[in-house]
Amino acid sequence: MPADTILALLIFAFVASATPGPNNVMLLSSGVNFGVARTVPHMAGVTLGFALMIALVGFGVAGLFTAWPEARLVLTVISVGYLLWLAWKIATAAPPSDSVKAGARPLTFLQAAGFQWVNPKGWTAALTANALYAPGADLPSVLMVAGAFLVVSVPSVLIWTVMGRGLRRFLADRRRLRIFNTVMAVTLVATLYPVLFG
Repeated sequence: MPADTILALLIFAFVASATPGPNNVMLLSSGVNFGVARTVPHMAGVTLGFALMIALVGFGVAGLFTAWPEARLVLTVISVGYLLWLAWKIATAAPPSDSVKAGARPLTFLQAAGFQWVNPKGWTAALTANALYAPGADLPSVLMVAGAFLVVSVPSVLIWTVMGRGLRRFLADRRRLRIFNTVMAVTLVATLYPVLFG
């Protein structure tokens, strides 16, 4: 892959990873409610899970939609249901001190990695990146695309989580935290707009 193509891929991957979407909204919220250290498994799940998804999509998993068109509807229903459930969890999250007492916890590594498969923005990025930068689905190109997302995802997930942690003091006021969590939940639901009406 030529150097200018690699640079274009890295820019595409960074924009796709760093802009607001379900992963980043949940990481921001987790940073506020649980802090950075407790969110590390969630961050790792997003980073590694999405890179794996990109690779598998590049190697032909997306062909399942061609072979079985109903799979897209099934994926859409699961995605919508899961995102609505996550939005409810965010909207009703207790303040951090109460969350610890109540046993609340951020997403685990496996939950975050599994979420990539029902993340509408993730599917769009995976399909687009592979179509643009690995159209032949050859091993080196697909691994380059997955690797690019792996590299740029690390700072992206960290930035969103640290931003959430930085808001924690401001959101120590229960009313502000309730408003913040409600806004995050509504934002997460709003990410479904292109899936449902696009």
